[in-house]
Amino acid sequence: MKILVTGFEPFGGAVINPAYEAVKLLPDVIAGAEVIKIEIPTVFGRDEEVVRAAVEKHHPDAVLCVGQAGGRSGITVEKVAINLMEARIPDNEGKQPLDTPIREDGENAYFASLPVKSMVQYMKEAKIPARVSYTAGTFVCNDIMYRVLYMIDKEYPHMRGGFVHVPYLPEQTLDLPEGTPSMPAEMIAKALECGIRAIVENEADVKTISGETH
Repeated sequence: MKILVTGFEPFGGAVINPAYEAVKLLPDVIAGAEVIKIEIPTVFGRDEEVVRAAVEKHHPDAVLCVGQAGGRSGITVEKVAINLMEARIPDNEGKQPLDTPIREDGENAYFASLPVKSMVQYMKEAKIPARVSYTAGTFVCNDIMYRVLYMIDKEYPHMRGGFVHVPYLPEQTLDLPEGTPSMPAEMIAKALECGIRAIVENEADVKTISGETH
């Protein structure tokens, strides 16, 4: 089994992104599955180009994308991606689409086809704060989740996909308001490892439509 794990490059003037910093820390094999790790651009559309190239090269069984959700206090495993680009800030190429569909011929939304609740449970068993999220936002994180699930729907029906949002790293909060939540990269990586183990061990639990059996 192969799992492609992606993490975004820094964006919005930041010099670090906890997503890829944690992805880099993942072992190359988790629960017997080969883990392929790549960094992707924080750019609408180009994110898909990089992921597509990796999918065509490695033929993964699952794609797990990871992105930063600054202000969230724990790991959030996303349940749904919506067909909307509504960028509050420009992406890394200066594009700022507003009220624009990601795919004209796509569904209004796609559900993750990974065992979302099992992933959260595995993380909690490792004493890591985690929960299911029902909003991936409308920036590039939602964009790549939607594009991957669209790709699966149209071209790769045997592949699965989903998205995990992660908090700030502690060093990112130095100049942010007191109480801004954060999590060390090592703990984020451990959570991702738990999530990947859940993907491998709960393959039979996944339903194409709902992404969850319970």
